[in-house]
Amino acid sequence: MIHSISFNELQMIATGAMWTIALSVIALVSGTISGTLVALAVTSRNIIVVILTQLFVRIFQGTPLLLQLFVIYFGVALLHIPIGQWAAVAIGFCLHAAAFIGAILGGGIKAVPRGQTEAANVLGLGYIHRIIFIILPQAFRITTPALVGFAVTLVKGTSLASIIGFTELTRAGQLVSASTFQPLIVYGMVGGIYFLLCWPLSTWGQGLEKRMARSAR
Repeated sequence: MIHSISFNELQMIATGAMWTIALSVIALVSGTISGTLVALAVTSRNIIVVILTQLFVRIFQGTPLLLQLFVIYFGVALLHIPIGQWAAVAIGFCLHAAAFIGAILGGGIKAVPRGQTEAANVLGLGYIHRIIFIILPQAFRITTPALVGFAVTLVKGTSLASIIGFTELTRAGQLVSASTFQPLIVYGMVGGIYFLLCWPLSTWGQGLEKRMARSAR
């Protein structure tokens, strides 16, 4: 029977939104760190490292995120290794983000003018100092709009975590909708929350893109 949405059910949706934010932040932070390593490996001079890294990137870019979550959650269990829903989704989104951020940053590193590396060599900077202080800052600046766009996609992609029972925003909406029989109102609220999370990021990304286009003229 249809009934009004109670405070507890609103609280469930709010808690789901907090888990969505937490998962997004963890995925972006861990994905950026590991994605930076992937980008450095992709642009390495070691052909074996490059091939293995490209294989990793193509696997995670070429398969659905939903399938990746299934494989991690159920595949690890087949190895008799205990893994919870939270750990599974965190690992899955970290690997997914690492592949995409690594590919984006790899392109940014290749876009840095060769003269920057040559100047760093003349100054006697070693590989680590050259990467940290010269190459990566410019690569991040070049790819910031693309990284922000991926962040928006990642926030929306967290809804797939509900498929293995992780109670984030979408899953909380499903539970509340099933108990109140008011799917239009509930999913309207859920969609509104996703919009409030993603719209500022999208606006920021568009602003950065326009600013970079003006500076390039």
